[in-house]
Amino acid sequence: MVRATGARLARPIGRHARRPGAASMTEDLLSIAGDIVAKARQLGADEADAYLSSGVESTVTVRKGEVERLFEAGSRGVSIRVIKDKRTAVCNTSDLAPTALDAMVRTAIDLARISEPDEFAALPDREDLATEMGAQLQMYDERIETLTVDEMKDIVLRAEQAAFDFDKRVTNSEGAEFGADRGHVVLANSLGFAGSFPYTIASFSVSVLADEPDGKKQSDYWFSVERAFHRLESAEDVGRRAAARVVRKIGGRKIATCEVPVVWDPVVTAGLLGVVAGAASGEALFKRSTFLADFEGQQALSPLVTIVDDPTLAGRIGSRPFDGEGVRTRRNVIVQDGVFERFLFDSYYARRTGRRTTGNASRSGDSIGVGGGNRIWQAGTSDPGEIVASVSSGLYLTDLMGFGINQTTGDFSRGAAGVWIENGQLAYPVIEINVSGNLKQMLRDIDAVGSDLQWFAGGAAPTIRMSHLTVSGL
Repeated sequence: MVRATGARLARPIGRHARRPGAASMTEDLLSIAGDIVAKARQLGADEADAYLSSGVESTVTVRKGEVERLFEAGSRGVSIRVIKDKRTAVCNTSDLAPTALDAMVRTAIDLARISEPDEFAALPDREDLATEMGAQLQMYDERIETLTVDEMKDIVLRAEQAAFDFDKRVTNSEGAEFGADRGHVVLANSLGFAGSFPYTIASFSVSVLADEPDGKKQSDYWFSVERAFHRLESAEDVGRRAAARVVRKIGGRKIATCEVPVVWDPVVTAGLLGVVAGAASGEALFKRSTFLADFEGQQALSPLVTIVDDPTLAGRIGSRPFDGEGVRTRRNVIVQDGVFERFLFDSYYARRTGRRTTGNASRSGDSIGVGGGNRIWQAGTSDPGEIVASVSSGLYLTDLMGFGINQTTGDFSRGAAGVWIENGQLAYPVIEINVSGNLKQMLRDIDAVGSDLQWFAGGAAPTIRMSHLTVSGL
């Protein structure tokens, strides 16, 4: 497959592009997508699809009670995939002028002719395409569309002030920011599929600094992100949580190397969830670049672990009615009670491995691959406080740094920080440590899963405990 960006050239695609007075943004984008696909077929493509997105982002940033930045920008883009004689090319552009779109299609056709043939190159099977456009998914909130600059400014000012008020050791701010995104996504293909959905996302965060006794600074942050405005955490809660996270870092100590129980904060569990989800990619299976390659249908994790990918949940950031190829989305169980149930596929890697797509194609610009919706590490039955209380001597892991993960072998070694647990109590912060092991064993060693569930942009995760893990220090 060949990719190109920002194609240019000659003649208009059709009368719908940039049509004034269109009934709605969605209708206009659907018309453009349909014209692009029709033009590709006219020029000789056996199959084609067009993916368009258009949106507006508004941002307000404050620091120490003063507005530092007000920003609003529109973004739009379109990509086309053409398949001719089993040869594929993908092109994209941010210019929706008719001549630019026409040029993009012609360039894609030309590139496909010189691409290497691939017997598995094809659009998804027609029967897998979505027929419902997901009104029940609640991906759009008109309240976000109508947010004013003053409202956004008020939220971040209150969040920052709440952080300062939480503890006198919080002395400085790296800033607080509110962002409101709204837009439309459209996909059309030569199989007759035409789908679209509007979306909104609101988020805000605050990052603060606290003073160590020796004058050094510690920093941390907190945030809230939702599709609907009313589901955001309060400004005061976000500010206080950011402050609590930074204050608990003050007075950090170094510790000796040990092997102890490790309790994972939901923030770091979410990172581990991303690692497992990446290893469950059908692309990784095809390339044999996953430590889960030989574990399908087997007990590969602790029986306390269940992980799902569910883009059908109402109001969640990863929800959508169809994937990056137009395939209807569905709930996929990745791990059930520790049994690794399935890999996730787009249509291409499904064909390469003799499977069917799971509705997990992701698409951005000229990139088409395997992605996820809402990845959820399901909550367990243990109270998170009781999980900590059950540890006589161990680590409460709050931060991971670096990229020391080998997805193929499962080897795991990352810089870390946290809080030492002594006699079931959070005793003091620890710094300059490293946690290491192999994911094949680490995931089996999970002996508690919390009843808490913290939602993030890409999913949700609870507190977990591993019975033992190597913590390298002095």
